[in-house]
Amino acid sequence: MRDDEQAILEVSLTDTTALYGAYMSFLKNGGLFVATHQGIGLGQEVLLLLSLMDEPEKLPVAGKVVWLTPEGAQGNRQAGIGVEFSEQDAGISAKIENYLGGALSSERLTHTL
Repeated sequence: MRDDEQAILEVSLTDTTALYGAYMSFLKNGGLFVATHQGIGLGQEVLLLLSLMDEPEKLPVAGKVVWLTPEGAQGNRQAGIGVEFSEQDAGISAKIENYLGGALSSERLTHTL
């Protein structure tokens, strides 16, 4: 995929365990780890079509790739990308954190840290 093409990825996070594992609260606007094998590079713009918990509508969330976990990464980590939410979609972090509640202070491992 060319760097100037916007990738569109469908992401379904329908339980708190999956949401906790994917959410990246440490990014300025928040973000998500998305498991993918697509050739998407750092800095590339992406559009996530996010199915979040039991919400009936997919949420379109714009972002940029800020993290890569390649195939065969150390520790058998899931291959994928970290997407930081755009300024206009940063509000999705509050929605995610509301779903996660007290789990945010957990010591459980995530896909990123």
